[in-house]
Amino acid sequence: MESIARAAGDVLMKHFRKLDGYEKKGSIDLLTVADKESEAVVIEAIRRQFPDHAILAEEGGKLGDESSDYLWVIDPLDGTTNYAHGLRIFAVSIGLVHKGEPIAGVILAPAFDELYSAALGNGATRNGEPIHVSDTAVLGDALVVTGFPYSRAQHADLLGEMLKAVLVKTQGLTRFGAAAWDMACVAAGHLDAFYEWGLQPWDMAAGIVIVREAGGVVTGLLPDEPLDLYKPRTIASNGRVHRALQDVLLTGGVERVPK
Repeated sequence: MESIARAAGDVLMKHFRKLDGYEKKGSIDLLTVADKESEAVVIEAIRRQFPDHAILAEEGGKLGDESSDYLWVIDPLDGTTNYAHGLRIFAVSIGLVHKGEPIAGVILAPAFDELYSAALGNGATRNGEPIHVSDTAVLGDALVVTGFPYSRAQHADLLGEMLKAVLVKTQGLTRFGAAAWDMACVAAGHLDAFYEWGLQPWDMAAGIVIVREAGGVVTGLLPDEPLDLYKPRTIASNGRVHRALQDVLLTGGVERVPK
């Protein structure tokens, strides 16, 4: 998985800050030639090495044997908007799911040469060195990251209420525009928690394993809400501030978030 991600990252860096333009899949959902070429590299490598496995890719959709117990979930360029604007915060995300459970993942931030990896029961690493979530125990001391759904215009008021609720109860609230990168930073202890809704499986399949193997927790947005890879309403945290963040989001109207 690491070598595949590196190959895809090479494609992204080849085109970085050299794009002639991009397509629009929606009003704010972009697609570049780098997305397509990076995904092609990942899919070709998986098909060559694991021809009987299923694939779910952001651009290509469902591929391979859908009855397989193994599903590769691919985001060839997480943070396309950042990438298209020449910002360095973007990533390749590759997750492996077995019978519905994420079991391995890699997230590569090629512009920073940072490769985050994890496999179930084997811990998490960055460039081969072990990583662990932060020790922050109080939400008021926490640095939290979030993201916005593509339907942000229709839900601006709710997003605003949630942002306000979190902003006044934390040390800081930020947004980077790349969910996989956000989750990797939680796993490495640079951020204490991440929350977002409107995600897709490819945004988080790899990050789930990496955060959990780094000692963190990943669940749904509401208290006691289990994580659903296909209905992503997600909080990933160091575990210590998890319930406190959920409680604060409740005051911001999180129960009205679309399921």
